[in-house]
Amino acid sequence: MASVVSEIIEKINPKYKEKGPDVSHTLGYDSAVETLEPVYFYILDLMNDFGFKTEKLVDNFSSSPGSGHFAELGQRATIMQNQASKILGDINTVLRSVLNIIYDLKEFRIRLQSYDDLKKNQEGAMLSLKQIWMDKVDIQKGNSSIKAMALGQGGFVTLIDAFLAVKDEKEVQKLDLNDRVKRILLPRVHEFNVWVVQSGQELRKRYELEKTYLKSQVNSLKLYSRWAKPYLRTAYELEGKEGGKEPALVKTFNTIVLELALLGKREINIKDSALEGRLPREFTKESFLKTLKRKYYSCVIVEFNFRGIPQRVSQQSHFTFGGKANVTFKAYALNEDELDKINKELEDSDLNDALKLIQGVTDDSLNELQNEINFFLEEKNLQDEKKKTNDQSNPFLALFGIYDKSEKPKETKEKKPEEKEKPFKKDTWIEATHLRPLAAAIAKDNVMDLFDVYKKAHGMASFT
Repeated sequence: MASVVSEIIEKINPKYKEKGPDVSHTLGYDSAVETLEPVYFYILDLMNDFGFKTEKLVDNFSSSPGSGHFAELGQRATIMQNQASKILGDINTVLRSVLNIIYDLKEFRIRLQSYDDLKKNQEGAMLSLKQIWMDKVDIQKGNSSIKAMALGQGGFVTLIDAFLAVKDEKEVQKLDLNDRVKRILLPRVHEFNVWVVQSGQELRKRYELEKTYLKSQVNSLKLYSRWAKPYLRTAYELEGKEGGKEPALVKTFNTIVLELALLGKREINIKDSALEGRLPREFTKESFLKTLKRKYYSCVIVEFNFRGIPQRVSQQSHFTFGGKANVTFKAYALNEDELDKINKELEDSDLNDALKLIQGVTDDSLNELQNEINFFLEEKNLQDEKKKTNDQSNPFLALFGIYDKSEKPKETKEKKPEEKEKPFKKDTWIEATHLRPLAAAIAKDNVMDLFDVYKKAHGMASFT
């Protein structure tokens, strides 16, 4: 409902709950022939001409279930939902691919660590790679593999220990073993040494290719997310609100109810107001202006309640609306903290539930993997890893809006609920006695001017 904005303001500032807005004027415009759009756009343009920064806070509609408008918008919403569902299926496919690539990269990294340790002449790395070679490469020879011969009945029980003990062919000749074992051991040691060099190079190439593929898949995921959001948002916006007990919405009538709310705000210029004599002369001093902690605004809330009859435009797919419009102009004096609270309240209401779902579907899943993705996309090579841990710069982070690869974003999210619960700072003496009354007086004048200009422009002799 459009009055939700007034209810939020009354909740934030108890003064308005007791006394209502600083001033309120309502006009009615009833014409089944003329469309309702000119009423809205005339007032919107008028507010902009008055110097207000205008934004739409509420935009709801409800159609009678038996009306053609209800059926038409239902079909459009279904098309948007089907298209969004298809893209979300692609998102899930790519997301699973990202998960698999991350797990593969972790395994590659563990394997590459053994190759790096081997360059440092660590004996454990050599034994680890020999074990991998016996289990993955040599085992393919079947009965002639080292393990098969050592564990079989051929009498080569020392073969595994000898293979693990030597580094090259020269050391094989120094072993106290019979020539038969040495002849088997020499080619295996040679094969292993060749495999170590070639497999290390190939594994590094595969590791870099997988990182490139990860970046490609992440970019695809972001692109699909970007495509899905408009469809999800449009599908939500095409959903009509439940009429409930609204008497204007009879099931078989051809009726629509539109509810809109516009907020126009204009910051009060303290220095200019003081020069004009509306505030004390001392308020012109820069030293005084620096002591002020927050700004005050003259605000105008314009609430529209349209009850119309949808009429399809000949040979076109859209409707025009003629009917009755009740427009209420309200004046408020609000500071920037109160305006921020109004926006947060609207975001927490049902009006933006669908947009939160969009954010969860397209962004939150990726953010959970952000540290993993950043880790692999940041590093240039494994040798530079230690240097990278001291370097927090990362151009890829800008794509996600995250500028620290630590868990600081999680901490920020946890603090948000606490910030919402913080009480408002009460008006200081200067704010309560000078700034807010001035903002209220200006808002009253603006509301009266807006109302009077519109009334006279449309030839309305009376108003409420």
